[in-house]
Amino acid sequence: MKVIIIDDENRSRRVLKSILEDSCQEVSIILEAPNLVEGVQLIKEEKPNIVFLDVEMPKHSGLEILDFFGNDLIDFQIIFTTAYEQYAVEAFKLSAIDYVLKPIDEKELIKAIDRAKQVINDKQIKSKLENLEKALHQLSLNKIALEVPKGIIFVSHEDIIYFEADGVYTKVHLENGKTELICRTLKHFTEQLVNQPLFYKPHRSYLINLKFMKELVKKDGFHIVMKNLSTIPIARDRKDEFIQMVNRVFN
Repeated sequence: MKVIIIDDENRSRRVLKSILEDSCQEVSIILEAPNLVEGVQLIKEEKPNIVFLDVEMPKHSGLEILDFFGNDLIDFQIIFTTAYEQYAVEAFKLSAIDYVLKPIDEKELIKAIDRAKQVINDKQIKSKLENLEKALHQLSLNKIALEVPKGIIFVSHEDIIYFEADGVYTKVHLENGKTELICRTLKHFTEQLVNQPLFYKPHRSYLINLKFMKELVKKDGFHIVMKNLSTIPIARDRKDEFIQMVNRVFN
């Protein structure tokens, strides 16, 4: 069998290649690509049996592979690799697309290859990828994609305490205590969450999740104390609107 590994991390490619060489005698050729664009070109040139495709890559996520094939036949099996166990994995299960979690476990990898061999001539991979897109869209109704240097992380709306403008960037403060710096303006997230009633913009520099409000303080103006004890100012021209909104939502 011919295998292509598409992953932006050289170490991840080396580890996967080493496991394949040591544990999978059926695999005779292993090729590599550091990004989706080069990977797609390699696929079209080499006609692999199986493609190991990283989900979280800069510029193009592995989940975008369908965009590069249009009406072309996809006659190889895809095994996604991902470090994120929740959001994308739920979609994989819904669409019957196979995956292995990072760090790669040798036993799980062999199981995935065995499953791929059983359906190596299955021509339904394109419809499965289309189902994956639908599943991701459905799950995205309660998730948001955050583009980080490593790739993309998917976060539930309920896990975001607030967004904070930082020039052309936005700091996303999460319930787990982490803060992600995203190369998107606050306006981007405000527009994306405009139909989510729990998100409110009390100030031009902040978009908060009302679920995490802890206290309303009147000192040198009005301020909101969030669950993580951060203090968010309420703009003067939004004070009355905010009070009305609180009364409407919580009373």
